[in-house]
Amino acid sequence: MDNIRQLKIARQIQKDLGEIFQLRGMAAYHGAMITVSEVRISPDLSVARVFLSIFPSDKSEDVIAKIEQENRTIRTELGKKIRHQLRIVPELRFHIDETLDKLEHIDDLLKM
Repeated sequence: MDNIRQLKIARQIQKDLGEIFQLRGMAAYHGAMITVSEVRISPDLSVARVFLSIFPSDKSEDVIAKIEQENRTIRTELGKKIRHQLRIVPELRFHIDETLDKLEHIDDLLKM
């Protein structure tokens, strides 16, 4: 179970990463729109698992690969934003959030 500090830091990281992706723009990521849907942080605050919702979903693999290449610069930008809240910027691990794809698939099945 997450404690209050973990939840607050996760929400702050989610907000700041959303701003970072918004400022970089869709052109930087093959014309895909990126939404930070959830952030889960480890109890020792050293690792943040970032779940990204990517539209259109067929570009998600390419976008995640590009984000992984830029992981160090993204982490540096995040560090500039949260430097007063945290001493150490957590390691970022990006994952594709497939919740919307699953929801769409279930909706299609129900329409039949």
